[in-house]
Amino acid sequence: MSSDTLIDANWLDYLLVAIYFAFVLGIGVMARRSVSDSIDFFLSGRSLPAWVTGLAFISANLGAVEIMGMSANGAQLGLPTFHYFWVGAVPAMLFLGVVMMPFYYGSKVRSVPEFMFRRFGTGAHLVNAISFAVAQLLIAGVNLALLAGIVRALLGWPIWVSLIVAGAVVLSYITLGGLSAAIYNEVLQFFVIVASLLPLTLIGLNRVGGWDGLTEKISAASAGASSASDAPPAAQQLNAWPGQALSGFDSPLLSVVGIVFGLGFVLSFGYWTTNFVEVQRAMASDSISAARKTPIIGAFPKMFVPFIVIVPGMVSAVLVAEMIELKDGGSPAGGASGDVTYNDALLLLMRDVLPNGLLGLAIAGLLAAFMAGMAANISAFNTVFSYDLWQRYIRKDHSDDYYLRVGRLATVGATVIAIFTAQIALGYDNVMNYLQTLFGFFNAPLFATFILGMFWKRMTPTAGWVGLVAGTLSAIAVDRTAAAGVFELSGQGVAFLAASVAFVVDIVLSVVVSLVTRPKPAEELRGLVYSETPREDRTDPHEASYPWYRRTAPLAGIALAMVIVLNFAF
Repeated sequence: MSSDTLIDANWLDYLLVAIYFAFVLGIGVMARRSVSDSIDFFLSGRSLPAWVTGLAFISANLGAVEIMGMSANGAQLGLPTFHYFWVGAVPAMLFLGVVMMPFYYGSKVRSVPEFMFRRFGTGAHLVNAISFAVAQLLIAGVNLALLAGIVRALLGWPIWVSLIVAGAVVLSYITLGGLSAAIYNEVLQFFVIVASLLPLTLIGLNRVGGWDGLTEKISAASAGASSASDAPPAAQQLNAWPGQALSGFDSPLLSVVGIVFGLGFVLSFGYWTTNFVEVQRAMASDSISAARKTPIIGAFPKMFVPFIVIVPGMVSAVLVAEMIELKDGGSPAGGASGDVTYNDALLLLMRDVLPNGLLGLAIAGLLAAFMAGMAANISAFNTVFSYDLWQRYIRKDHSDDYYLRVGRLATVGATVIAIFTAQIALGYDNVMNYLQTLFGFFNAPLFATFILGMFWKRMTPTAGWVGLVAGTLSAIAVDRTAAAGVFELSGQGVAFLAASVAFVVDIVLSVVVSLVTRPKPAEELRGLVYSETPREDRTDPHEASYPWYRRTAPLAGIALAMVIVLNFAF
């Protein structure tokens, strides 16, 4: 193995990666033909079928964060990481499809902040649009940092060269084809990711002697751990509940409450139901029925992703020499960013178990994941920047061509800024901790404002922006207080607590402010508040004639039953 690269790839691996890149850019060029106006560029002309948007919905979330972050958590914490999927994703995805999607799609808004504008007016809209835009630039930076880490591991390039090259590829296909290019690439990327991670999981499990061999090795490593090791006990790593390793609470009861309320309700519903990166995929579908089914179709593969993402992390922690040393409290050299961190779990496992050829496929899969994640952030950013900030507050009545140009320039700007925000992400040894912190700041208060405003018509425009600002500031205050050492929680405990505080502060203040300020007249709330929206506005008239497996409610019911069974099984 060469000294300056982490992975020893050969010509066959490079050929597979090159073929993949040719496909990605080809999709961008083909999608460009269908871009004639800004709705085509930003929302694919609302023309895509449910199975395409459903796979894109899940692929947009299968970014670097998901794959590297979750495998890092798998290596560090074990099975409690499954909660991110079975508690922290699927229930909220089903809620989005069944309850919230009809409002987004039916109101014909072009973005989530635009929905906020219609419900609460300028104050809440401006706060939401700016905080969302900032969050996307920070999260795009995470994807770019990890993408550059792969390029560095593969080619031995300096990190800043890797950042610029990785950014340029993503930029080229979004600038060409807009959201359609991003979505069709995400469907391709979904299959590439599964095809690359499934063999890695199976070969890795085979090397450690199957599931029984894995549990034995984790138990043995835990029993013989040095005093410097901060790994949780084997019993906590090998059982998903009560999940103290993840929540940071010693008490099993508090841990379950923290996971169910902090992760399963506040962070998860906040992320899945108000995050325009995801909702944008459903808005691109061709009918209200397809829009509702988009997150529900996505929920089925989402349930099984942990088996190809978290399990390889757990295998890496007992099979790869550097990961074994790290988990035992050492600091081995040779990771993607210098020293080995938990983020390197998957890369090092690929290096150790995959033959050439499969290695190329796996690298293409990782590159696919990072580009899907970053493209999703940037295509959501350019929509919000162009429509919600530039068109509404800076240059109002221009031609559609003008806003299309602004969108393309925003894409370039966002990519350049992401190269700089990537530096922040490089400072965290487990990117999941950084991300949950960001979601607590931005998504938890937004969800509180949304859910109250959607189900309580008395909530006022003033309460909309006051609650958002106070919720965000309270989450930041909790995070900074913990950082200053005033109190201590391990795992993602601080993120769960910050999100929960933000949610409660937002709800309480919104109720108090609403009671002393003037609400909007009821006739202006049709399509925005549940009680004021007639049933026919919320449903597709054709859905009743579909067979059961194409209807929203039965599909959601099956997905919910499956995820409950998985929670009990592990």
